[in-house]
Amino acid sequence: MKFNSNTLRRWCRLVHRDLSYLFAGMVLIYALSGIVMNHRDTFNPNYSVSQQRLTLAAPLPDKDTFTRADAEALLERAGIAEGYVKHYFPDSRTLKIFLQGGSSLVADTQSGEALVERLTRRPVWSALTKLHYNPGSWWTTFSDIFAGGLILITLTGLLLVKGPRGLWGRGGAELAVGILIPLLFLL
Repeated sequence: MKFNSNTLRRWCRLVHRDLSYLFAGMVLIYALSGIVMNHRDTFNPNYSVSQQRLTLAAPLPDKDTFTRADAEALLERAGIAEGYVKHYFPDSRTLKIFLQGGSSLVADTQSGEALVERLTRRPVWSALTKLHYNPGSWWTTFSDIFAGGLILITLTGLLLVKGPRGLWGRGGAELAVGILIPLLFLL
């Protein structure tokens, strides 16, 4: 078999196409979960937080006399089904009760105004973002294979187009810009 630039391009096209199809789903998952990870200050990928305001019968027992039994009775009267975990008083007027599942109730002991925050796990987003934290040795192996595949997709893609739009023309200039952008952010 005669090996020339056309043969190289044909092999590059085959490798580029097949690896692109093979890893396209993973690229999309990493890209979407990466966007979510970049915006964790405005979107929690692991939990959805809902808030409910309540007015409890006031005044509540004070810090020195408040017991677990008082907390459980208060939760029952308020119709809160999550179980009691523990409580504390951040200050003399504020009671915080931690509930099972990561939820909590914060109440003003004088006015009876209370806020219940409930956490609900986001099953899809939390699972996808977990991949960014390397969840196990099997994932390390897959990630290394995936990274190698991305390198091959990139290198074969660089060689597909020839002429003024290829690597030695406009494509090369775009490659240089693509390398410079992350380097400028690092500086």
